[in-house]
Amino acid sequence: MKLHWVGLAALVALAPPAAGARSLGALDFEPCVLTTPGSAASVEAYCTTVQAPEDHDRPDGRRIDLALAWVPARDSAEADPVFMLAGGPGQGARESYPGAAPAFSEVRRKRHILLLDQRGTGGSNPLVCRMGDAMEALDSVDVEAWTDMARDCLAEIGERADPAFYTTTDAIRDLDLVRERIGAETVNLVGISYGTRVAQQYAARFPEHTRSVVIDGIVPNDLVLGSEHAANLETALEQHFDGCRNDAACREALGDPRALLDRVLAQADGDEAPVVRYRDAVTHELHEERLGRGHVVTVTRMYAYAPHTASLLPLVLAEAARGQPEALMAQARVMSRSLDEQINHGMQLSVMCAEDVDEMRVREADADSVLGNLLVEVSQAQCAVWPRGQRPEGFRAPLATTVPALVLSGELDPVTPPRYGEAVVPHLPNGRHLVLAGQGHGTLAIGCMPRVLARFLDTLDAAELDTTCLDGLRATPPFTGFHGWEP
Repeated sequence: MKLHWVGLAALVALAPPAAGARSLGALDFEPCVLTTPGSAASVEAYCTTVQAPEDHDRPDGRRIDLALAWVPARDSAEADPVFMLAGGPGQGARESYPGAAPAFSEVRRKRHILLLDQRGTGGSNPLVCRMGDAMEALDSVDVEAWTDMARDCLAEIGERADPAFYTTTDAIRDLDLVRERIGAETVNLVGISYGTRVAQQYAARFPEHTRSVVIDGIVPNDLVLGSEHAANLETALEQHFDGCRNDAACREALGDPRALLDRVLAQADGDEAPVVRYRDAVTHELHEERLGRGHVVTVTRMYAYAPHTASLLPLVLAEAARGQPEALMAQARVMSRSLDEQINHGMQLSVMCAEDVDEMRVREADADSVLGNLLVEVSQAQCAVWPRGQRPEGFRAPLATTVPALVLSGELDPVTPPRYGEAVVPHLPNGRHLVLAGQGHGTLAIGCMPRVLARFLDTLDAAELDTTCLDGLRATPPFTGFHGWEP
């Protein structure tokens, strides 16, 4: 590994800011407040922008502004900051951080947190594509509506962005540019969901600048995004539903959750699907809408992401099966709107169209699943009209490095199950895989994980981490009524 000298100026720049100081390396920052749409959480930070070539191979061409936030260390800072890499693809790091901040509470004692909105998200020339008619058509599964959304979005952003240059490969070059500008010789990468792909690609290309990698909900490099979502959801649902089947009170009160789900899907798919009057949980407006497969799929899939919502799923399905789908439909509306606000769909398309869609295949085995082949069909249709960047040679190779690595999985994760972590860790001689019992997608803030994370970044010794404080984690019991679960 090539060694680089870290100058005194860089060390001074990475020291904790004195009162009123707003500089880090070569960058000047202004005070700002980070917020998340639909949430009351906020974090005080410093913000700036960094210019980068849209096409890194043509530095004299169009340039774009990258939005960067800095959350300073509370005490004296180490020289190696932490970059949190957001998920999606399509989430901005600055908007994602307030919800994730508790996970970094211990890390911030010694290290600065840097939040770079990946190009195409947040404040970094966002490729915003609102779902529009695709969101309104939850009573059907309309591939054409999603394709029209992509086509309309492309026409809207075409004058200020070339979507072919908004891929993971472009993003890691931005990340290294920012690392250099803040004066950090090495950085710690904390990737969340899709952000784990960014972390792995950066560590492979810039190992000399990667001090450590933490990957929460790992996307293996050889995984085609979206290709296994249907199968992974089915596995997770069976695990969650077993929690009700094996609980006498839940079983007696609700019955078999899978049978309930099948019954509600049959109602939604039928010619006489009920028209339901329900109140919007956010705006409080009354809506009248036909129960559709999109409502059921949205709630079933998104509820499976976290234990506390998964524990409610059998109850919500039972209510719908009894002819009372109002709660399900209201939740579907809230979730669709939230995704529309949080995800920059244009950036998501730029990533998936360049890196995944050519390897996507409709799978007969998924045809009867909850999600079916919808994601594959929609992605293929949208990418037929979306400009495609390049997937570089070696992109699919597993990350094989001596860089210390901590890999985290939730036992019940419906998107990135523990088997992904098990496949990745053998290539990481200084890596360790932790599976958190009863947890879903995203584990950094669970229980004592903030303390474990800080300890790993201090010692870089994953093997010797004391993780006994995680042994008491369990799945959330299934709700048998809206009062909660049985005592």
